[in-house]
Amino acid sequence: MISWLIVIVIAYIFFGLASLGDKLVLAGKPKPNSYTFYMGIFGIFVVLLIPFIKFGVPNSAGLFWIILDAIVRVIGVYTMFVALEKFDVSKVMATIGATQPIFIFILTWIFWGPQVMSGIDILAFILLFLGSVIISIEKTSKITSSYLKITLLSSLMFSLDYIFLKFVFLNQPFLQGIIWIMIFIFLFVLVFLVSRKSRAEIFEKKMIFNRKTQVTFLTAQSFGSLGNFLQSFAISLSPVAFLAIINSLRGIQYIFIFLITLCLSYFYPKVLKEEISKKIIIQKTVSIIFIAVGLALLVIY
Repeated sequence: MISWLIVIVIAYIFFGLASLGDKLVLAGKPKPNSYTFYMGIFGIFVVLLIPFIKFGVPNSAGLFWIILDAIVRVIGVYTMFVALEKFDVSKVMATIGATQPIFIFILTWIFWGPQVMSGIDILAFILLFLGSVIISIEKTSKITSSYLKITLLSSLMFSLDYIFLKFVFLNQPFLQGIIWIMIFIFLFVLVFLVSRKSRAEIFEKKMIFNRKTQVTFLTAQSFGSLGNFLQSFAISLSPVAFLAIINSLRGIQYIFIFLITLCLSYFYPKVLKEEISKKIIIQKTVSIIFIAVGLALLVIY
């Protein structure tokens, strides 16, 4: 267990660094077409690994799950950006983060049947889940049916991504599976070039980056890619029963973001300044305790 646990913790730290980098250089509402398109385009660079591995054509079962995984990941990313364009980012990410472990837990039972977990593992899952929910919630507002439809759809697609990824790695070597998934994602996002309106959105020059900002942006994207790679590796290593726990450990990412934001707001307010109230500190501290205890239970037992 320790091997995949270490990998996923490091992955969420990289995700946290990527989120901070995006926060420093990006402003305004995301454009679903352009953001999803560039996500798929940048991912194709994973093919640079081909000369260093034994690469081949996947078997029929592997190809089936690879294509399914590429489809649900593109839909998940696109619907998430649609939600972020229409609704508050903190509320959207909190909803997706809170519902994903539940979806994954149910889906593992649907695809593989009831999973055997010890009482300690179940307790750790509950603590990690509660900690992730508490730390990600920033404010409440009215929840509409349109909001629930788009956020739950995105959450379901990301949850299926976990399930289909596991099937890919059960049928293919890890690196070969990752490369083929990114190839198909690349091919699928090319659909966004068909529409003239979509092309205009993708290629518009809304922001002009200076050299320092370019370095920050590219570094953030690199961290995000490393996070995705390590998350996939953790999924390939973990037992099926622990897929929901892997997702519920996302609270580590929120803890990392909170601590770095706290330091930057205090020591470098010109770089990043956010409201840090007593209520927020208490909320984050409680969630950190939950996540720390849950993580400790996984490590010790």
